[in-house]
Amino acid sequence: MRAWILAAAMTFGLGTACLADGQYWVVGSRATNKCEIVTSNPTIYPYSNDGPFWFGTGPYKSLADAKLARSTINQCPNRSLTDD
Repeated sequence: MRAWILAAAMTFGLGTACLADGQYWVVGSRATNKCEIVTSNPTIYPYSNDGPFWFGTGPYKSLADAKLARSTINQCPNRSLTDD
């Protein structure tokens, strides 16, 4: 019985990690006043100063897609595609 529970927990953990892999969001950080690329779904508070981000777009399937999106967003400072 313990083996089944352990196997189920490992399968669930591996499955959720695989689903989250490869998703990126572009967010505007209030702390740094810059656009950043994050790998977890952000919580956005656009009309108050409560949260760490003032805007967010995504998800994007690859880091290259997120960098391209960041370069086209008006609120982001001008950054090239090679900047991290």
